[in-house]
Amino acid sequence: MSLVTRNGTPVDAPVAPPKVLRQRRTRPGLLGLAVLLIALGGLGAAFAVTSVRATGSYLAVARPVEVGRQLSADDLVSVQVSGGAGLSPVAAGKLDEVVGKRAAVSLTPGTLLTMGQLTDAPLLGEGQQQIALGLKQSQVPARKLHPGDKVLLVSTPADNDDSQAPGTRFTGTVIDTATPENDDVVVYVALPVRDVPAVVVLAAQERIALVLVEAA
Repeated sequence: MSLVTRNGTPVDAPVAPPKVLRQRRTRPGLLGLAVLLIALGGLGAAFAVTSVRATGSYLAVARPVEVGRQLSADDLVSVQVSGGAGLSPVAAGKLDEVVGKRAAVSLTPGTLLTMGQLTDAPLLGEGQQQIALGLKQSQVPARKLHPGDKVLLVSTPADNDDSQAPGTRFTGTVIDTATPENDDVVVYVALPVRDVPAVVVLAAQERIALVLVEAA
């Protein structure tokens, strides 16, 4: 019994029994599920860290490679790359498979090499023949011509020809260039077979002009 007051007068009153909190029952199934989720989360985090840290050896471009030029071992270098998700670089172990292939696009130093950047197709197509044109530096339409450049060969009038007729035009593709010691430029051009005889005659007469139409 406890003593309480009513209007300032103490009276006896029953003691209120203490409240008993019901204990929650633990469900073994939910506990097991929680443990499983925690374990799976840990495995996922470990896999992510391992994937990020995983490295591989791949081929990268060591120096500029022009369109159409064949790759050499000196053009490439082996690098270590982490991850690589979403990329398709060429593995360093495939060096022998890519040496000798031609660059389908210009290759920039410091970039990873992919098979899509290479081709086995020759620049000299079916029904074409290759000729060499010896030109002076001032007759070359660009500071440097590259394999795959599209060019136009135009005939120029002879010294005793006063006519204003337009020159004959021939379309071709640059295969390669060379600069001998005399500073002249030799341009190797692929032409349709039917145009080769006429262009050879004009070149021997020094009556051919070279025009760059489309750079590779």
